[in-house]
Amino acid sequence: MLDMELIRKDREAVATALAKRLDPAEVDQALDEIQRLDQERRALITEIDAERQRRKADARAYAEAKRAGREPEAVAPEAGRRQLSDLESELDEVQGRLRTAMSELPNLPADDILPGGKEANRVVKTFGEPPVIEKVRDHVELSRALGLVDYERGVKLGGSGFWIYTGVGARLEWALLNYFIDQHIRAGYEFLLPPHLLLDSAGFAAGQFPKFYDDVYHLDAASAPRGQFLLPTSETAILGAYQDEILDTTKLPLKAFAYTPCYRRESAGSHSDERGTVRGHQFNKVEIFQFTLPEQADAALEEMLAHAESLVEGLGLHYQRTLLSAGDASASMKKTLDIEVWMPSTGKYKEVSSVSWAGDYQARRAAIRYREPGGKQTRFVHTLNGSALATSRLFPAILEQYQQADGSVLIPEVLRDRMGTDRLTPR
Repeated sequence: MLDMELIRKDREAVATALAKRLDPAEVDQALDEIQRLDQERRALITEIDAERQRRKADARAYAEAKRAGREPEAVAPEAGRRQLSDLESELDEVQGRLRTAMSELPNLPADDILPGGKEANRVVKTFGEPPVIEKVRDHVELSRALGLVDYERGVKLGGSGFWIYTGVGARLEWALLNYFIDQHIRAGYEFLLPPHLLLDSAGFAAGQFPKFYDDVYHLDAASAPRGQFLLPTSETAILGAYQDEILDTTKLPLKAFAYTPCYRRESAGSHSDERGTVRGHQFNKVEIFQFTLPEQADAALEEMLAHAESLVEGLGLHYQRTLLSAGDASASMKKTLDIEVWMPSTGKYKEVSSVSWAGDYQARRAAIRYREPGGKQTRFVHTLNGSALATSRLFPAILEQYQQADGSVLIPEVLRDRMGTDRLTPR
C-alpha cells in the first residue's frame, strides 16, 4: 500500500510513477477518488473531534452547576448538528472505501524500471552457453523414457495440470529441494515450514488480494468463516507470519526461507512451450525472504540475486537474468529481476526465480515496523523475496540441457551424492 502522505505532498510524482504501469487517465481517476475520500475522512474527523469537545464542555458545565448547587441549564441542540454515532458510522464507511481504493493501487516502480510490458524487459546478464545437442528431445519425452513422471495418473488424480513424480524422478525432485535447503541454511536463512492454508489477511498483506483474489483456491465460507485459501507461494506465509509486529532493529535484516508446494488456478499447459511440469496447478518451490531497514534493501537485493543465481550455476545450467518492466512485474513490487533457464526443445528461456524488492508496500499492508533504538516513532520495514528455486521448471531444464545422444541424462555434479548415480538411463 502506498503512503497517503506522499500522495498529498507530491501527487504528480506518484502519478508519473504509476503511469509506468497503468493508463494515465486511469491513474488520475484513481488518485482523484482517493484524495476526495481522504478530504472527506479528514473533515469527518474534525467534525467528530469538535462534537466530542462540545460534549466534554457540556459535561463540565453540568458538573460545575451541580457542585455549585444550581440547576444545570438544558443544552439546546444546534440546528443541523449530527449525532456522534452517525458521524462515527459515516467515518467508518469512508475509511473503508479509502482503504479499498488505496489497496487497489500498485506499487511505485523503482526509478530504473522502464514502462511497458514484456517487450520492455531487458536481459542484463547471461551465464554459460546453450548446450550443443544434435537431436533435441523435450522433457516430456525424456521423463517418460526414463520413468520419472507419470502424467496420466496425475491427471487421473487431480485433473488437468497435475502430475506424479515417480521413482528416480521423485528422488531427483527431492534432491533438488534438499540442495536448495542446505545452501540457504549456509547463507544464514532460517528454515520455516508454514501452514499451506492461510487466512485472507495474509493474502491482503502480500498484495495478492483483492486484485488476484480469483487466482488462488479458496475454502468455502461454511468451512472457513474467516476466509482461508491455499497459498500460491510461501512468500505469502513468511510475510504474513510477521503481521502487526515491531521488529528488533538489531536482528535486521531478518532472513527466512520456506519450502511448500504452491497452489494456483492459472491455466496449465495451455501453450506448446508449457507442456509437462512447466506450468501446473501444484508445484514445489523454496522461497527466500528478507525484512530489512530501508537503507539495507539495495544490498539485500544484490545478495539475494547472487544467492539464487549461485544455485542455478551450481547445477551447471545456462541461464539469463532479466530486469522486468513495470507492466510485467508483480503489482506489489518496486523492482523484479527474473532468472530464466534455457529450454533447448523450445529455444526459449523459462523463469525459475523472481527476486523482488517491495519497498515498504507490503509492510504497510501488514503493519510490520521497526523502532530505532531509543526512539518512539515506528517506521515500516522493507521486504524482499525470491524463488530459490521453483523445481517444476528446473527439472525439465536439467533433463533437456544434460541429455545425451544415447538417451541418458547426466546428473548435475552437486546432486550426484544425493542421487547415488551420475546419470539417468532409459528403463
